[in-house]
Amino acid sequence: MNLIRMLVFAALGTLLSAVGVAWAQAGRQPIDWATVSLESIGGGPLPTADFKGSVVLLVNTASLCGFTGQYAGLQELWHHYKHKGLVVLGVPSNDFGGQEPGSNEEIRRFCEATFDVTFPMADKQVVSGPAAHPLYRWAAAQTGPLGTPSWNFHKILIGRDGRIIDWFSAAGGMGPKLERAIDAALAAKE
Repeated sequence: MNLIRMLVFAALGTLLSAVGVAWAQAGRQPIDWATVSLESIGGGPLPTADFKGSVVLLVNTASLCGFTGQYAGLQELWHHYKHKGLVVLGVPSNDFGGQEPGSNEEIRRFCEATFDVTFPMADKQVVSGPAAHPLYRWAAAQTGPLGTPSWNFHKILIGRDGRIIDWFSAAGGMGPKLERAIDAALAAKE
């Protein structure tokens, strides 16, 4: 039964991704990374201005989610593509199912000890609704309701030009489709 649910979830994620891309095609505004203010999960400001000209994979994360194993795949993407211009940006959130109840320090320790995470992690944020962090409110305005996080490990791919390229649901968001999108984004000029 779980396999059937996962297959249905993956198919629905793929369909919603296609609809989200069509929605996002009209009037997309680039993000100005110099104006994005995030704190690092380890404390101190996260240097988002350094993301300008990079491809950014924005991911809302949670330590107690069924998709938490995706941390390993995200770390692998970071390791493989960081020298080519990819930034994997993890943003812990307790928005969905209360699956990120820990403090920033607890989350940081868990990610490092369990998945050897070295990609940039922001401090815990709200990622959905009117109280969402401004970065996620910007993303919602670009993608429409179908492209905004509705669960943990939702991924938003932002191109070198600061525009959203695509988004990927948690269920269908790791694998060849994501890697092809990253490869294409890295090959594109700003």
